[in-house]
Amino acid sequence: MKRFFTTADLLLLTAISMISLLTPAVWGQVTIPANTDEGGKTVYIPPGCVGKTISKMSHAEMLSQTFTETKKNPPVTQSDQLRLFNELVKIINEVYLYPDFKGLDWPGIVTEFQKKIETGLETEKFYALMGELIKKLGDKHSSFESPVKVAAVEAQLKGQNKFVGIGALFQLIMKSKQVTILAVMPGSPAEHSGLRQHDVVLEVDGLPLVKNDTVYPYTRGRGCTMATLTVRSPGKEPHKVTVVRAGVTAPMPVYARLVPTTDGRRIGYIFLPTFFDLTIPEQVKKALEGFGPLDGLILDNRMNGGGSSKVLISLLSYFTSGTTGHFISRTGQRPLDIIAAPIRNSREVPLVILVSNNTVSYGEVFAGVLQDIGRAKVVGQTTSGRVETLHGYNLSDGSKAWIAHERFDPIKSHINWQGRGVLPDVEVFAEWDQFNFENDPALVVALKLLPF
Repeated sequence: MKRFFTTADLLLLTAISMISLLTPAVWGQVTIPANTDEGGKTVYIPPGCVGKTISKMSHAEMLSQTFTETKKNPPVTQSDQLRLFNELVKIINEVYLYPDFKGLDWPGIVTEFQKKIETGLETEKFYALMGELIKKLGDKHSSFESPVKVAAVEAQLKGQNKFVGIGALFQLIMKSKQVTILAVMPGSPAEHSGLRQHDVVLEVDGLPLVKNDTVYPYTRGRGCTMATLTVRSPGKEPHKVTVVRAGVTAPMPVYARLVPTTDGRRIGYIFLPTFFDLTIPEQVKKALEGFGPLDGLILDNRMNGGGSSKVLISLLSYFTSGTTGHFISRTGQRPLDIIAAPIRNSREVPLVILVSNNTVSYGEVFAGVLQDIGRAKVVGQTTSGRVETLHGYNLSDGSKAWIAHERFDPIKSHINWQGRGVLPDVEVFAEWDQFNFENDPALVVALKLLPF
């Protein structure tokens, strides 16, 4: 069954699977002399860990701990596996954006996978096979979720992230094969320990976080355990930071602050980590309300891996209105209509949107739409060019297939961003781990453009 909900991209979930989220309200500063790191420095202890033994996880425990789904999917018999497989194939055949499958021998692929099921598969291997089938489409966008994964993703979308760890959102930098911090939760152990956006975490208790292109989320683990991190801040030598793991539920954070200027201009800055969190529009609204009237606004979309169309539409409503383009499917089209919902002077304020090749899907559409209608300048690097709209289709067992269903046609230029990406008005780029807010080269360019 088709569910009326569109999403752009779930790639950020790879990074989200490493996140450790904490709520500011539950943390307090305490000093317990007995709890010190190897250098004798006092370690921040979360209140939930006060009075408890603060121990370290052994390498064996860290290596063996399961960081993926701990729940198992309900058993699926072979006959039900074949039925579900046929459900999925039927959906793909009917709605996939590319009816010619871009030259793939799709019938041959289907036959190959059906034979694998007929040989007999354990339940988890069956669900893995369903995911592999969708990957064969080759669009790097469509995906599959088992019933357990569906529940986890829906909680993620609602901002109900449940993790135990240090309180930071990570991203793998593909070029350097290192893990950098996208966001640090306010009031979290990570913040109290001095970790900041753009820091690279090289090791946890001597174990590298990246090995053979695989990221190991060792910052997660049992609550009230101590981890010593090897951290490199931009432009500095690596240093040690000791953090005590803990956990709670919290939404994905946005960063909002005024950019220092020498001429009295009030320039706002908001970092958008994702659209895969329905709390993002309200957080942005509060930021805009808090800024007051602005002379310019910079929206940092460089690490935005896409997400929900509801987030896209809500955020666009702060800055524009009207028909901004159309989603085109095999059978028709539908408009992207925006109803104005301005916050202070958000409809008129000059906008600059920062993008990179890490900007994906609805992150790309957001920047591209505002650029296309002349509402914003775009600064940075050409985006990834993966802008097919995914529609979610529920299977009878509670699993879900996200299938590339539509492309986007911008209202003025009619440029096909799929594969091409959104091109910046001014090109500037530096890897996320090579700068901080104070010396961000993209901010320097954005300030020169504002106001325009």
